[in-house]
Amino acid sequence: MAHIAMFSIPAPGHVLPALDVLAELVRRGHRVTCANDESMRAAIEAAGAELKVYRSVIPALGEAASAQDGEAFSGDVIDQLTVFADEYENQLPQWFALYEDDRPDLILYDIAGAMGVVLARTWGIPTLQVSPTYVAWEGYDEDMADFHAMLRTDPRGVAMLERQDALLARHGIDEDSLHFLGRPERSLVLIAPSMQPNADRVDRRVYTFTGPARRLPDVRAAPSGGADRPTTLLVSFGSAFTDQPETYRAACDLAALRPDWRVILQVGGRTDPSTVTASDGAVPPNVEVHPWIDQVAVLQETDIFLTHAGMGGSSEAMLTGTPVVTAPQAADQFENATMLAAAGIGVPAPEELSGGSLGEACDAALALSPRARELAHELAELGGLTRAVEVVESRLPG
Repeated sequence: MAHIAMFSIPAPGHVLPALDVLAELVRRGHRVTCANDESMRAAIEAAGAELKVYRSVIPALGEAASAQDGEAFSGDVIDQLTVFADEYENQLPQWFALYEDDRPDLILYDIAGAMGVVLARTWGIPTLQVSPTYVAWEGYDEDMADFHAMLRTDPRGVAMLERQDALLARHGIDEDSLHFLGRPERSLVLIAPSMQPNADRVDRRVYTFTGPARRLPDVRAAPSGGADRPTTLLVSFGSAFTDQPETYRAACDLAALRPDWRVILQVGGRTDPSTVTASDGAVPPNVEVHPWIDQVAVLQETDIFLTHAGMGGSSEAMLTGTPVVTAPQAADQFENATMLAAAGIGVPAPEELSGGSLGEACDAALALSPRARELAHELAELGGLTRAVEVVESRLPG
């Protein structure tokens, strides 16, 4: 069978969305390798894929994350994009060395692994972008003109783009790096069309929407308020935005007000679980505090999801039919929160957080449960994992 290589960065939101696809490819007999950092070994090998280790300069976002790592993503959007520009220069020579004598038949790449396309063009290998977030549409460049103008006039943006253009030029690619990074030849999109801005203007000859390609049981656990379990609230801010003491305190206060609820907090690697308490300094007995969880598994037994509206968590909520309370922090999360509200499954977190105000938001989200379940059924009709694997195999030579 084929050798399929996946290129990405060591961040859960970039690795986890594609893991079930990789596992199914392995099950079908393909050899799958992943170029990633050592910190992703357990997740990648659990999927049956082979890790090809490169040393990343991306700050830790998983279990090894620290407060210092979080500071690396501070600043404005240019500062944050520069972190990825540094990684592009770091990745490419390592990736060439890893694959020079083990060239794949197909290159898959996450949006932050786009430098894998440089290998593909050098060696004449087909590619497929695997996008865990929304993609470009017809007229995208015009719609983003103000943002691109800002990048091309701010001295930091100019320097970053010049570095990226020069990196491509050293490998014989005379192409604007913004266009190179944002315009794949073919793309598998692991989100719902309802989370895609201007979905009617997306070229479906290039982009195939399958929704989240995750392996899930066919039905959810007992519905909200069912006899089998208490109403459950999950609070999770992914891996990069977990420093949320005020939110955790409000969630604990809510648990104290509603002792018949179950409140689950994922606090990440930058928060000491022992510091998470209610306003009175106690931890209610119906609160569970975890550094990390299997989020999509927990969501299947969750009635309300308080989230920063990262695309990964947003997609998992839609997949599991879970209404959300949104507290966006940065980047595309504000747009995602708007899209979740427009889809009929999201309400905003209160500006003044307390146990009472959070409870009101949760009640509003619970009222959206029928629409959330309906949307999950619509999402399943896109084909999910089965359709995603079909798209991958259609890109294999011959």
